[in-house]
Amino acid sequence: MNQSLDSVRMTTAKDFLTDRMKRLFDMVAGMIILLLGVPLMGLVALLIKLDSQGPVFYIDNRLGKNGRYFPCFKFRTMKHNCDSTLAEYLRTEPTAGEEWGKFAKLRCFDPRLTGLGSKLRKYSIDELPQIINVIKGEMSLVGPRPYLPREREQMGYSANIILQMTPGITGLWQVRGRNSIDFSGRLLLDTWYVQNQTIWLDMIILVQTIRVVLTGRDAY
Repeated sequence: MNQSLDSVRMTTAKDFLTDRMKRLFDMVAGMIILLLGVPLMGLVALLIKLDSQGPVFYIDNRLGKNGRYFPCFKFRTMKHNCDSTLAEYLRTEPTAGEEWGKFAKLRCFDPRLTGLGSKLRKYSIDELPQIINVIKGEMSLVGPRPYLPREREQMGYSANIILQMTPGITGLWQVRGRNSIDFSGRLLLDTWYVQNQTIWLDMIILVQTIRVVLTGRDAY
């Protein structure tokens, strides 16, 4: 019995230390990325204003650790009437509806995207403002996908595991196939990550993310 309690205490202490190390790394790396990225973010903001009408940033609620909502920051990549555009497109294009149901994304053609938006998404530049979420502690550099509140029910039992951890800007599903992986596949990868997360795994994912982003592979 005592050995069992000691084992639990050691595991808890190890998890706490890993969490502290992960948070420290997020803060230091996040501040560096933010400082170095300010010129690029300023340029992108200007291009967005010149490209289409609407705000520079898109801010929407996501599911954070323990299922708490947080405002997730992104550069706007869609037109101002994107919801009605999507509804009409899914109504008139049956194959698009099937694709949306399987991937929760439109991979071949998305009528909501602005001219600049598709390029920002291809190289994940639209996600740069999420560095602010990282510094605030709402996101991590590496973690599960930040799921939408409306996806909570679709996540099923996986939500109980995935939402134990702070969501990340990048993660396993981004480097293992990105948007070519369907929704159920993302859940499996995020669940595995939460159950097997280490600092070394995070480093590997970050290095692989650089390669994936530079090639624009599987981005939609």
